[in-house]
Amino acid sequence: MNLQTYITNDVLPLMPNHPVKMAVEMFAGLTLSHLPVVENNFLMGNLSEEDIQTFDPAKKITDYSYSLDAFFVRNSTNWLDVLEAFAQNNANMMPVLDEHSRYLGYYELMDVVSLFKETPFIGEAGGILMVEKPHTEYSFSEISQIVESNNGKLLGAFISEMRDDVTQITLKIGNAGLASIIQTFRRYGYNIVSGHEDDAYLQDLKERSQYLRKFLNI
Repeated sequence: MNLQTYITNDVLPLMPNHPVKMAVEMFAGLTLSHLPVVENNFLMGNLSEEDIQTFDPAKKITDYSYSLDAFFVRNSTNWLDVLEAFAQNNANMMPVLDEHSRYLGYYELMDVVSLFKETPFIGEAGGILMVEKPHTEYSFSEISQIVESNNGKLLGAFISEMRDDVTQITLKIGNAGLASIIQTFRRYGYNIVSGHEDDAYLQDLKERSQYLRKFLNI
């Protein structure tokens, strides 16, 4: 996937000598959390919509340069790191700089999130399984081995939660039913976070089929 095609300049950046009033008017017509402030093609920082509410509209942006948020990504940054930058800075706009730190434009959060739909984790058919184990006892190589030893195909995996000394991992698995994979994870000491209801359902079906078989044999 080519993330650089999503760099946009639909909204021109602010300049330090622009009045605060201009920025207020721009934010009023936008849904962006921040606006980049650029001078001579170099990013000075990002002006927050929340912060600007406390500024004097008659002053210039340069008067509040101390309040600019310093965050950006490079045009070579991969999309997962770009998503992380959005989350860390609580922003829906992310300035993009080239290798010489020149401002190229910005990403919008929804455009980057839409790329997730193109990954096998979302696009391929399969089941979702959530497992957990102490931090020091799990490994992704072991997780992959468990899935593949049961003829499954690991389409994606990520750490979905960390608490106390336990790590929770969410898996997308294709090409196999989850029942045998779940049992193998249990044998390796993993706790199944999701799948308990599936296990109960499968057990219920098994008991019902046995009851029906006995009834038909009467």
